[in-house]
Amino acid sequence: MKVELNWIDILLKVVIGFFLLFTITQVLGKTTINQLTPFDFISAIVLSELLGNGIYEENVHIAYIFFTIFVWGLLLVIMEKLLLRFKRLRGILEGNPAIIIRDGQIDRHQLKKNRMNINQLLSVLRQSETFSIREVAFAILESNGSISILKKNKYQKVTLQDLQIAPQPTYLSTSLIIDGEILEDNVTDLGYDLHWLQQQIQAKGYSKVEDVLYADWINDDGIYIIPYRSKAN
Repeated sequence: MKVELNWIDILLKVVIGFFLLFTITQVLGKTTINQLTPFDFISAIVLSELLGNGIYEENVHIAYIFFTIFVWGLLLVIMEKLLLRFKRLRGILEGNPAIIIRDGQIDRHQLKKNRMNINQLLSVLRQSETFSIREVAFAILESNGSISILKKNKYQKVTLQDLQIAPQPTYLSTSLIIDGEILEDNVTDLGYDLHWLQQQIQAKGYSKVEDVLYADWINDDGIYIIPYRSKAN
């Protein structure tokens, strides 16, 4: 039996679902993948399933999709507001960080409580550029599953303060050219013009902007250029 799809109905469902999901994400705020809790991850899956299943079901009216996603999104917003207002709920609903290594010793009780074995612990340590437990003074398992590490003193990186070197100001790089095209607004924001940019390019041995794939500027380091082809070619 051949089933004919109602393309107009599908189009409307997709458009409505798209803007509903967009609105929900804007209301909930910006969150990176690493900040997602297990509940956030499951909620995203449920939202996608609610929309995906409703799009191709002809007996599911557009109003049902709107109502379902709206109610689910409203519940998420209410939950976020409650977590912001009532601190006690955060530990219950999001979970609390767990110290799984304390003073260099593995807390087996916390590992078991958080359903983590030694191999998994070693894996997350390696992902944090720590290749031996002997380097770790404290390790905290965050509520989103990531791990925060405080290394023992002798394994910590040397800082400028340790070397008694005066810190220098830090500047943000500004892109000037991308794919051979000048970002004029960025040049203007730096207080320069296109003539200045041309002079900078020529000083590096390039005759025209079209020779440059990418260029950026840092106040204390000048211009950095990546050409389309090396000068040797």
